[in-house]
Amino acid sequence: MKKTIYVLLASILYLTAYAQKREQIWHKNKMPYPQEHQIAAMTDEAGQKDFKADKHRVAYIEWFDAPQKDIHNGACMILISGGSYQNCCDVGLIKQWREKLTALGFQCVNFVYRTPRPIGLPIYQTAWADGQRAVKIIRQQARKRGFDPEKIGVISMSAGSHLALLLATSSQTPAYEHADNMDTIPCHINWAIVNAPAYGTTDAETGTPATRQGYGTDVHLSQVFKFDKRTCPMSLHHGSKDIYAPQTSTLVYRELRKRGIPAELHLYADKGHGAYGLERGVEFMRQMGYFGSLDKEVPLMERYVSDDARGAYTKTEIWPDGKTPDLQQKQCTPYMEWHMPKELKTKAIQIIYSGGGYNFNNPDDFEVAPIRRYLNEKGMTVVTLKYRTPRPMLPLSKHTTAWQDLQRTVRLVRSQAEARGLDPNRIGIMGSSAGGHLTAHYSNEYNSAAVREVFPDSKKPNFSVPCYPVISADESFAHKGSFVNLLGEYPTGEDVAKYSCDKMVTPNTPPTFIWHTAEDQAVPVKNSLVYATALADNKVPFSLRIYPYGVHGIATVDHLTNDDDKLDPKTLLAKDWFNDFKAWFDETF
Repeated sequence: MKKTIYVLLASILYLTAYAQKREQIWHKNKMPYPQEHQIAAMTDEAGQKDFKADKHRVAYIEWFDAPQKDIHNGACMILISGGSYQNCCDVGLIKQWREKLTALGFQCVNFVYRTPRPIGLPIYQTAWADGQRAVKIIRQQARKRGFDPEKIGVISMSAGSHLALLLATSSQTPAYEHADNMDTIPCHINWAIVNAPAYGTTDAETGTPATRQGYGTDVHLSQVFKFDKRTCPMSLHHGSKDIYAPQTSTLVYRELRKRGIPAELHLYADKGHGAYGLERGVEFMRQMGYFGSLDKEVPLMERYVSDDARGAYTKTEIWPDGKTPDLQQKQCTPYMEWHMPKELKTKAIQIIYSGGGYNFNNPDDFEVAPIRRYLNEKGMTVVTLKYRTPRPMLPLSKHTTAWQDLQRTVRLVRSQAEARGLDPNRIGIMGSSAGGHLTAHYSNEYNSAAVREVFPDSKKPNFSVPCYPVISADESFAHKGSFVNLLGEYPTGEDVAKYSCDKMVTPNTPPTFIWHTAEDQAVPVKNSLVYATALADNKVPFSLRIYPYGVHGIATVDHLTNDDDKLDPKTLLAKDWFNDFKAWFDETF
């Protein structure tokens, strides 16, 4: 008897600690599409020996304890498990999300929908009906529970992310017939963090095994997503090796941006099916203003204003006297600088150079200095490059001298690496804008016949980091200034094909980290999207990060960029691209 009492008390304490109330969302005889084989339960509960299916037919929401008053941010997060629409299996994720988000001041609600899949209906239909009803009930109770009815978001996984996309894009399409007065309440959500959505493409939307699962060239986004007037901002996260292809996330992202809806996309290199980037999702919510006031901006040039983390420093010209190929008097003198960290934490080397439309470049400006100082602080060696600009005169190809200088720098760095205690096989290249074009071009053409003519022993970089890069010469979205500088005012069709980096990618292209902002008007984000597509088609490991706000040249992500003293705080979404790159590097190398 005592043992029974203790067990009962323990159960009560558990429920008190982790949830205030479980609330069924349908009244008797009001639940649409009832099917006897379905239940509403998380797998840990459904797996218990004494589980009674008949008592778990109705979908429910589980209200977790409210955050402490001093941190409550007035917002609510709905947690949605995946499970192939066969069960709700992400028990561990729900716990992780609840702990993290409650600590950040969110009221958290676990939403448990009916599974397994209904018979004679789309695989998502009963879950979608349950989801719309759940949002209505949560919104109806918002004021009473201390949060804003227009600050309701979701975080989701897999099939749960397919459901989240339905809730986020299609709130104006009823998933069931009107049941009672509760159905007069709107069922839209205000933002979504969407992890690894499944079933979102035309070859996988039925949920049956498919050979491509979103990887086919003829695949499109499922038309079940309506993208109505209440479609909300989203942070999309997907592993690049997920069997449920990141194509779904990419296509959703493109549709959102086409409609001017704020969104960010994160593809994680060498990751399979899973939930990644919770911190990035939280930062998205923060910078969108969904909880609390924005942190005061600290400009990157102030965050990394000194060289305190730098140890040894040397500057050398990269060509011996009289040996500079294709020397032109009007061009600057190229040189390289070694920036060794005081505390060496990796034997890798990052070569960095700026953009400038192939007309100028500066190794100590806002596109180079902050990341150099940041990487020194993280224990990485940095080599900065001043390459020859402006572009050479005819008959030379317009890229020739910049390309030669980068090739020479890679050779020099590789030849000196071991003497400096570094790894000659862990050398990366990083450039912004036109420098991003130089980075991508070299990453794909390092062993071309033209390169071998100048540098017979040329080797490829071990990793590549194009930042908001100029990629394509396609006139519909190319950065004309860079390509005028590169190819002249009237390039031939052959030139356009030759210098579009997405056309150059091969399986031998090195692992690549790309980042861009969706608002970039000078170099449209489509440049990075087509390049990422080419990398994926050639099975090159890559990570693509697209942030929703920020003009071209946003490397510093602060008021220094373009002398903009009226920077939209939302631009700060991109401020941690440094951290995103370093995390990718640490995972990959």
